Parts: sequence; C-alpha cells; structure tokens
Amino acid sequence: MMGGPGRGRRRNNVPKNPNADIKKDLFLFFKSLKKYYPFIIIASLLTMVSVVVSIIAPQYLSKLTDEMANNGYTNSIDMDVIYHYVIILSIMYGVSILASFLSGFIMNDITQRYSKGLRSELTEKLNKLPLSYFDRNPYGDTLSIMTNDVDNISQSLQSSTSMLLQSIIMMIGVLIAMFITNWIMALTVIISLPLMVIMILFVTKLAVPQFRKRQKMTGVVNGICEENFTGALVIKIFNAEKKKQIKFDEANQVLKKTMFKAQIFGGLMQPISTFISYFAYAAVCLVGGLIMANDGGITFGTITAFLVYVNLFQSPLNQISQAMNSVQMAISSSSRIFEILFEDEEVADDDKETLLLKDGYKLKGEIDFNHVRFGYYPDKIIIPDFNCHVEPGSKVAIVGPTGAGKTTLVNLLMRFYELNSGSITIDGVSIADMKKTEVRDIFGMVLQDAWIFDGTLRENIVYSNTNATDEEINKALENASLTYYVSTLEKGLDTYIQSEESLSQGQRQLITIARASLANAPLLILDEATSNIDTRTEIIIQEAMNRLTEGRTSFVIAHRLSTIKNADLILVLNDGNIVEQGNHEELLKLNGFYASLYNSQFLGEEI
Repeated sequence: MMGGPGRGRRRNNVPKNPNADIKKDLFLFFKSLKKYYPFIIIASLLTMVSVVVSIIAPQYLSKLTDEMANNGYTNSIDMDVIYHYVIILSIMYGVSILASFLSGFIMNDITQRYSKGLRSELTEKLNKLPLSYFDRNPYGDTLSIMTNDVDNISQSLQSSTSMLLQSIIMMIGVLIAMFITNWIMALTVIISLPLMVIMILFVTKLAVPQFRKRQKMTGVVNGICEENFTGALVIKIFNAEKKKQIKFDEANQVLKKTMFKAQIFGGLMQPISTFISYFAYAAVCLVGGLIMANDGGITFGTITAFLVYVNLFQSPLNQISQAMNSVQMAISSSSRIFEILFEDEEVADDDKETLLLKDGYKLKGEIDFNHVRFGYYPDKIIIPDFNCHVEPGSKVAIVGPTGAGKTTLVNLLMRFYELNSGSITIDGVSIADMKKTEVRDIFGMVLQDAWIFDGTLRENIVYSNTNATDEEINKALENASLTYYVSTLEKGLDTYIQSEESLSQGQRQLITIARASLANAPLLILDEATSNIDTRTEIIIQEAMNRLTEGRTSFVIAHRLSTIKNADLILVLNDGNIVEQGNHEELLKLNGFYASLYNSQFLGEEI
C-alpha cells in the first residue's frame, strides 16, 4: 500500500489559509467571477430597469389616488383618467416583471456555469497536489468541500447575489424618489437605515464565526462517515460499532450546536427588520398627518406613495437580512475552497525534456541510491543515509519490519515525494532531472490494494494502455493467468465488474497484474502484492509475477519471505537503513537480522 504519515488524517501543523478573513475571501470570490462580469453587468442593467420602473410606478399611483380622493365625494371621477393610469401602471409593472425574470435567468445560468467551473478547477488543483496534502487531510472533508461548499456558493449566487444587487439598486432609487417627492418625509424614513445597518453588522459579527465552524464541522462529520463506510468490515470484525457511533455522535452534536447558533444569530435579521419596518410606517403616517394638518402641501396620494416607498425601501433591507445567512455560509465555504486552491502544487516540470524514454535508447534499468536522506517532516528523518546499487535486470527484494521504510523507498523511487538530500539515478540519470510523468512511465506497479473501478473487465485492464490490440490484451491475460477465468465469463472481456462485489481478492490482484503487464513498463514495483490472498492463489500470482518480472529490473516488497528466495538481491531495512544485503543463502549464513526475520515466520514469533 502506498504509505505516508497518518494517511487521510488532518495534522495540527497544517498551515492555515492566509486569506481566511472576510475581506480577502470576498475579494477572491469576486475575482473568481471576473470572466462572468459582462453577463453580470447585463443582469444588473435589467435589474436596474425593473427597479426604476417599480420606483416610478408609485408616482402614477399617487395621481390615481388623488383623482379618486379629490373627486370621490362628488361622484365626478373621470374614468378615462383612471383607465389611463391603470394602463400605464400595468405596462410598467409588466416591464418590471419581464426585466426581473430575464435578470434572474441570466444569474441562474451564471451560477451553474460558475459552479461547474469551480468544481473543475478544484479537480484540476487536486490532481496537481502532492501526496502529502492527502496524507494530512481527511478524504471526507475534501469531498465535502467539492460538494457542500461549492453548493453553498452556488445557492448564494443564484438567490442571494441577485437579491442583494436588486436590493441595493432599489434602496438607492427609492431614496432619490423620496427626496424628490418630499424631503421631510424622506428623512423620516431614513431614520430606520442606521438602525438596520448597525444590526446587520452586529448580527454578522456574531453569525460568521458560527457559519465558519459549521462548514468545518460538516467536513469533520463527512470524514467520519467516509471512514465508517470504507472501514465497515473492520468495524464489524472488532465489534467497534458503539465506539464509532459515539465518535460520530460527539462530532454530530458539535455540528448540531454550531448549526443552531448560526441559525439563531442569522435568524435575528428578520424580526429586527420587521420591527424597523413597522416603526417606519408609523413614522410616515405621523409626520405626514402633521404636515397635512399644517397645510404643508402634501396630499393623500403623497402619503400613499410614501407608504409604498417605505415598503420598497424596507423590502430590500429585509431581503438583505435574509440573504446574509446565505452570504455568511458562502463566505465560510469560499474560505475552505480557496484554502485548497492556494495549496502548494507539485513543482511543474513540463519544460523538461524526455531523457530516457526516447527513440533509439534502450533502457537498461541500472539504479543507484546515493546518500538518500528523507523525512515526511523536516524534523523527523526516517531514512538518514541510504546507499544501494541495483544491476540491470535484477530482482531486488526489500524486507524489514513495519515502519522500516520499505514503501517509503518505493515512494521516493516513483517521485511521489522529493528527497531532502542525495539522489536516485536510473541509468546514470537523476530522477530529479526527469519529468515525473517519465519516471512513472518507466515503472509498472502492482500494489497490495488491488484498485478496480466499476466498468468492463477490458476497461480495467487497458487502463494504462487504451490503444492496446487484442493480441496484446490476450498476452497480458496469459501472463496474469487470467485466460481461463475470462473464458468462463458470458461476455468475456466486456463483462461489467464491480470492485467489491463481483471479484475475489485474488481475481482483483490478477487483473492489476494484467494491467501492469499491458503497460509494458521497463521497470517494475510489486508492493506486497500477495499479502492478502491464500496460499494456492499466491502460487498462481507468484507465477504471474515471475513472468511479469522476467527481463525487467524489479523491486519486490514482501512480508512473506518465502516468496523472495529467488531474488538476486535482498535489501534488509531497519529504521531507514540497509542493515544487511545479499541473496537468500548469503543472508541466512550471516545468521543476522534477516535470518531472525525469516526463522520467525516458521517459529510463530512476532516480527
């Protein structure tokens, strides 16, 4: 299995995103929308049309009201005037509705495109991150960012952003219309604005930390769920259901309390804004009545228009308060998303030339480890000084107790991690001077965990060589001892398989061997490929691996020392150092560390 420190666990020393404050997250969020600005501007203009028409409409409503109020007592209402204003109002509100619909349609389209682009960007970024990122971050949390956090931003864009845009334009337009109509009553309405702003700032300060914690805890709970599902068999074997349930309940309880606090603080907006709205209505009626009583030059129509304006003015404030919950969640989610997007990527090496896998050069497979020094963390060196020379075409076995550095050595060979110092060379060329893609094309791998994806048997086997011919595929099946198995399947290579349900461990392992055989890489790595299977299947797989390694420089990591007796060179590792090396007979004669390991497997001692 590809190793690493605390695989899938978040470390306490993970650096926090330097852009985790609200202002910078908002800046990055709007910057990421840059290519959609033209469409956002069009949507904004349509929103502006809708709002302006809605603001002008009360002026005609005022005239309609005055016509009815002034002539109602004498039954001399001019119906032609009434019809005229009704037609104008109908057209205006129709235009407002149409413009609002088109604006919403454009914003919805932008939202879906942005969400798709964001997920694609995250996927591309994750593909460029080093394995160390996945070592320190739970898979479930990363998946939560890809799904829940992107959804939060999508929902905020779709509803809250357009709502906020419309609300801001509406507030500015209504303010202008109110001052044009009557400045005294306009000031009366504006009294409510500072109160609303203060409350929004206060509630935001309370709610944002809770929404941040909510998103973080959502990732933690998803991580626990992912761990429970993937490890369900082990959990049942050790009767650990209650223990895992307690762990889940504890995290879920924290999430529950955090969500409750976030919704409580966010929910304060609506009742506060409603109270301020009622206060503004009362103030308009009171001030309007006093002005009329003192012959201030206003009419019932003016007061009616102002009551509409109060609604138009307060409605944006209410919408802003409602949208703040979604915006706060989006800010928290964007922080987590940008945390991934700002992670350090693997060093790009596309500008490097192909050094070994080029026409005319036949790779020999001579490998040298020169004073290799490595640690997953700078202060924890696990391979202090490793030196080794591997002859071309030889079979090298790597053995040692758990934690000796066997899989780490393979990870370094494949450049999944970079050396602290020293060098590894293939045919005299340092792998640090080669493209990572070239290094990984040089090696074929068969891992302890046989990875099979849902698809046809053919798709799984040609995974590394999609242009393989039928002859090449049949040869790979023969090398992996899979020919008979495929012949028993009704649809042969076109049989649909599922990794955990339709195949045994041995069959999955043979498929990965066929995949490696078809890749036809010059060098080969077998990482404990027979550790999870029975003895009879092991013999079959061993024969398949012998055919696979024939003529290739190969590295075999094995716990069952009986399987590597025929290795040309056995490297015995302990604490990251080679303590012994030689072939099987030579190491047994030394009667040292290897002999102790080998004999313990037959005496029942613990390695």
